[in-house]
Amino acid sequence: MSAKLSVNVNKIATLRNARGGNYPNVVQVAKDCERFGAEGITVHPRPDERHITRQDVLDLEGVVSTEFNVEGYPNERFMELVLDIKPKQATLVPDPPGVLTSNAGWETKANLSLLTDLAGTFKEHDIRSAIFVDTNLENIEYAAKSGVDRIELYTGPYADNYSKDAESAIHDYVAAATLAQELGLGINAGHDLSLDNLKYFQENIPGLLEVSIGHALISDSLYYGLENTIQMYLKLLK
Repeated sequence: MSAKLSVNVNKIATLRNARGGNYPNVVQVAKDCERFGAEGITVHPRPDERHITRQDVLDLEGVVSTEFNVEGYPNERFMELVLDIKPKQATLVPDPPGVLTSNAGWETKANLSLLTDLAGTFKEHDIRSAIFVDTNLENIEYAAKSGVDRIELYTGPYADNYSKDAESAIHDYVAAATLAQELGLGINAGHDLSLDNLKYFQENIPGLLEVSIGHALISDSLYYGLENTIQMYLKLLK
């Protein structure tokens, strides 16, 4: 079974917001991504709405026909939005306000009570829960204790080190994924996965269900076109 490709459309919103107006249109691009083969759409609305806005999320909820994944820090505003639209998946990320991009996973032991409450809330509303984690095995263990459905492995360090030593770069991710499977957790992954490093990652990570890719995919589409780029990423996953 191949991992699903979820396209993060945040960068489309960034480009739109640079000039105001509604071009490029985030909703249309999301629909086109699905038409071109994407198996999910991901958004990460942030409090300052510097890319995806609350209205974008509401608009997308009505048109995404694959899996809609909404990422973010679980403050009151985020939780209200997610419980209102009920996406297929909600991915919790420990982003403080104003952070440029997600660059760390949850300390799951320290936040066990919070994560357990959130996982229970999502389960009550039939929303699949996922939490952003690094490869620290203790964080995997406490993720399982929280009752979440999946983890999303933060792949920034893998991407940074892949070109230097691929075997070393993937080592801790294999161990983390193996433990996650043993504990009954589904496995997603995301952050700086690209045409260069994706194939090796998916070939070596047991039980990988989904990758969420935005920055690299949208950047590649400037050269290859969006449809062709999505097909290139899908080919690496199959």
